[in-house]
Amino acid sequence: MAVSKCSRLSGASVKHLLDSVDCVLFDCDGVIWRGDQAIPGAAQVIHLLKENGKKVFFVTNNSTKTRRMYAEKMSTLGFDVKEHEVFGTAYCCAMYLKTVCKLEGKVYLVGSDAMKQELEAVGIQQTGVGPDLIAGKQADWANVPLDPVVKAVVVGFDQHFSYMKLNRALQYLTQQDCLFVGTNRDTRLPLEGGKAVPGTGCLLQAVETAAQRRAQTVGKPNHYMFDCVASQFGVDPERCLMVGDRLDTDIMLGSNCSLKTLLTLTGVSTLADAEAHQKSGCAERQGMVPDYYVESIADLLPALQG
Repeated sequence: MAVSKCSRLSGASVKHLLDSVDCVLFDCDGVIWRGDQAIPGAAQVIHLLKENGKKVFFVTNNSTKTRRMYAEKMSTLGFDVKEHEVFGTAYCCAMYLKTVCKLEGKVYLVGSDAMKQELEAVGIQQTGVGPDLIAGKQADWANVPLDPVVKAVVVGFDQHFSYMKLNRALQYLTQQDCLFVGTNRDTRLPLEGGKAVPGTGCLLQAVETAAQRRAQTVGKPNHYMFDCVASQFGVDPERCLMVGDRLDTDIMLGSNCSLKTLLTLTGVSTLADAEAHQKSGCAERQGMVPDYYVESIADLLPALQG
């Protein structure tokens, strides 16, 4: 892959880029909103892209919401979004198990109620949502009751993550032919004010360490998230733009799938981060260098309004 130039997108180059694509993928938090506030101009950008005949989709590693929940949140923030345009890891995980793995059996789910809903929407039953309290003595833990129908362990964000859940996941994963799938590897969830909390990647690494197995992940930067969109809507990667605020997930997804990439500086990663990757000489880090950057996606407005 050629080294990206990471050039600022402005003036005529905005129209040139938009003319070269039929589809735009957006990350959500840090790109079109921050917390519960829409990025100024973001809703208008989405509306005008659609008005100009572009397909628009939203790809997020957050597994705590269903597609419907995301569409409802976007509507309250002023975005015109349909449920089928949202691809979160809860949905993508369910689709991966159903269409790629062709899972026959239940899932032991270390995850959220939203993940449970998306699994059940495609006909996959689960067990495990909610607290799993310590019971018995240490000598009993290796013999915890297991559901014999469980054929996969799935790890997403779980606010009830505990030692007993870790142990139960381990016991399932020692069984022959038990699948192991994770939503994503983001280790930190950034919050307003520069703070952060542990992300799903921390939970997934704990299970991987205990089970001495590596999970297959479906979220960014894994190409499956794009494959999920492309298989349903016939998206041509050469005519698709990925817009995100994180170099290691959003921009890397674009690189992995041969998409054009645009970094917006309203979220996590900085221009200095991108330049450091570009100067590193490391092939993997080059994949985290965007083709273009903007201060905000509102910078696309003049070309769309023209």
